[in-house]
Amino acid sequence: MKKNVFLLEYSRRKTAFFKCTSVFLQMVLMEESRDKPLLVVDRDPEGLSNIVENSQILEASHVRELCKELPPRTVGYTWQLAYSTSRHGASLKSLYRKLSGTDSPVIIVIKDALDEIFGAFLSHPLRPSEMFYGTGETFLFMLHPRFKCFKWTGENSFFIKGDLDCFAIGGGSGHFGLWVDENLYLGRSSPCYTFNNCCLSETDDFRVMELEVWKFS
Repeated sequence: MKKNVFLLEYSRRKTAFFKCTSVFLQMVLMEESRDKPLLVVDRDPEGLSNIVENSQILEASHVRELCKELPPRTVGYTWQLAYSTSRHGASLKSLYRKLSGTDSPVIIVIKDALDEIFGAFLSHPLRPSEMFYGTGETFLFMLHPRFKCFKWTGENSFFIKGDLDCFAIGGGSGHFGLWVDENLYLGRSSPCYTFNNCCLSETDDFRVMELEVWKFS
């Protein structure tokens, strides 16, 4: 009889202990959750519809993918079309003039004759330069037929180079990640040490059908 009473008392106290422990753990978890940031749901970038309406190349999905890779300092700024070959003609000098008054980072987007879409994010606007310039924020990307981003490897600092007869993004061992001529018509893409990228276009040499440059304002 005494043994049964002991077991019943033990069972009652054990149950009470676990109830108290459960309540305590719930209180701790609720307290911790107050200090943790809520998950941020991905939202469309500011002015997405205007970007797509003003672009001859970009679709909404392209912009969303790119926004995930852009550096934090571009967040909250509006994309503004600074130059496009369909609106302003195919001239590198004209492109330099359009960007001469800005210090904003820029995005170069190219659509080639095979309908492939690719380009580069530049930490600084494109301009004539004696040497390579820019920072490790610069990167190359592919948008269509697949999305892929190529960030700085740290191997060298050959980010941006502007000449009067061409511009180049990324380099090493005589190869440029992206190179376009003064008429913004003929281009070339090769693997380079700066970004460890593959060829952005289907073939090393490509023809530019449309080129756009976007800045942030």
